[in-house]
Amino acid sequence: MVETVVDDHGPGSVWPLHGIRLGTAELDLRVMTEADLPVLAQVMPADLELNPHATRYAGLDERANRRAVLAQGYWRALGMWSPDDWALPFVARGGGDVVGVQWLEGPDWRSERTVDSSSWLVGPARGRGLGKQMRAAVLALAFGHLGAVAAISSAVVGNGGSLGVSRALGYRDTHRSVLEHSGETLQHVRLEAATWTASGLAHDVVVDGVATALPLFGLGEGAS
Repeated sequence: MVETVVDDHGPGSVWPLHGIRLGTAELDLRVMTEADLPVLAQVMPADLELNPHATRYAGLDERANRRAVLAQGYWRALGMWSPDDWALPFVARGGGDVVGVQWLEGPDWRSERTVDSSSWLVGPARGRGLGKQMRAAVLALAFGHLGAVAAISSAVVGNGGSLGVSRALGYRDTHRSVLEHSGETLQHVRLEAATWTASGLAHDVVVDGVATALPLFGLGEGAS
């Protein structure tokens, strides 16, 4: 008989990323799991623009295709993870309820040490400062624990909410570009590590469970 040994050391025991937890004054952020997908598919706002390059399926209606894009985006992010190019999605909860999703991305991570981000909030959670808390949480992780040297972001020029969050956190405008699929103009912004540190905003964020995940970012003992 073969004895089965269960190694149960918490949610990050199989995939260490799932052990990362971020906390702000009002929010708890945990790395997205497959179990979150049904809830997220139900609450994601209708005005959320999903990846225009994602596969759409002719046999599915618009709502089902949006669910498929959500799920495949999650599977692609964690399934294709590498220390050189990664995307980490967090589900944000306030009072136990899902209020939004915050992504932190590290394209060309080991060469650039620059993170990107994107997010969305459910309708009732907007206008309450939660978007700023969500972004601040992942910036505290990026600058304080992963050693990022800069953070970038972008939003269409008419998206005052997103750009307002960026500017409130210390990002500065850099340049503009045009989206090929829609013709809309994007405003790009950038935040340097020194500006983030000087702001003191990291003191409002609790970061836990990162140590065991560091090798997946090319950091920590045994990382190459």
